[in-house]
Amino acid sequence: MGIVKKYGSPAPTIFNKVIDKSIAADVIYEDEKCLAFRDINPQAPIHFLVIPKVPIPRMSEVKDDDAELLGHLLVVAKNVAKQESLHKGYRLVINDGKHGAQSVYHLHIHVLGGRQMTWPPG
Repeated sequence: MGIVKKYGSPAPTIFNKVIDKSIAADVIYEDEKCLAFRDINPQAPIHFLVIPKVPIPRMSEVKDDDAELLGHLLVVAKNVAKQESLHKGYRLVINDGKHGAQSVYHLHIHVLGGRQMTWPPG
């Protein structure tokens, strides 16, 4: 069973258009499983997103057998952070659902850096 079937037919999002290149994005990494591109509304000097190419709507809907894909997304986030010279550190954020402030229902990891982060985050 493919991952797209596991999640039914989620409504297309703006990220689908980034993946299929019908909307331009500042892509900084791409492979067969995912894409990384700069956030259009950056919240830090360096702010990019890492998204799977398959439409997983929310983190809370991830299936156990998605562990390899999720691990890949995190490794890509780490590698692109290094490429972006975030040697002093960075923050990874995954928003889930309304109360988690998720605005696009296609799983994505925010990578924020280039300044001192504060705690608590919000």
